[in-house]
Amino acid sequence: MSDQDEGNGGRDGPFSAEQLAAESMAADMDPWVVFDARRTPRAEFEAWLATYPPSRVARYGPRPVGWIAVYGPGYSPEAGDVVGLQEAWERLQLSGRSVTHTTVRELALNHGVLTGKWLIHLDTGFKVDHAWAGVARAVLDGRFTVAKVSPCHPDGERRHVVCVYTDDFTDEEHVLAADAAIRAAGVKCPLAYKPDVYTYLGIYRDNRWRLCPTIYESRFDLECVPRRSRVLNKVTNAEVT
Repeated sequence: MSDQDEGNGGRDGPFSAEQLAAESMAADMDPWVVFDARRTPRAEFEAWLATYPPSRVARYGPRPVGWIAVYGPGYSPEAGDVVGLQEAWERLQLSGRSVTHTTVRELALNHGVLTGKWLIHLDTGFKVDHAWAGVARAVLDGRFTVAKVSPCHPDGERRHVVCVYTDDFTDEEHVLAADAAIRAAGVKCPLAYKPDVYTYLGIYRDNRWRLCPTIYESRFDLECVPRRSRVLNKVTNAEVT
């Protein structure tokens, strides 16, 4: 469950794929603050949530924090064959074959690397704390298996990213159900969905292959009755809701 997606926490400006991958690795290697519902009583959750709001947990300092995460009661980490995936990726690049969304999808299917996540970029302060609380409670209620949020950076322009995971990025129905559950948790801002295979292969924005690493985008339609998300498949450029 790797990454600082989309790596720069929503900053504007040019950042290379290599820079974003380095930030991702650094965050993953630093200590995490985790509520694990498989081992910790639910009665302790609200106190934990109040103790570690993302707007007040520092990314750097005497006790750096890479991520704040909630593992649901049914969470069972399954990354697939990441090493085999990366070896196949190296061979693909050496072969001279073109790198497309289709070839990346094939690699993911061949090596069982199917997880993905909805990304929510939010300003620090009340917005991120409120959204994270809704998502975290939904994890404990079983609507998601796992979610994480980036802590606060000393750079005031850095935004937080909340990542809400699904088991299979090729299962569009499940991906859309997760979007609906995020909206039900009170999140109304735009969302983007990224398969983990792009993270494991170091494919971030502005990469040399000109691939967009997010394959869905969701915008909440406040004028629609009833209100709902409008989700676009960015690979096919077709609306799917």
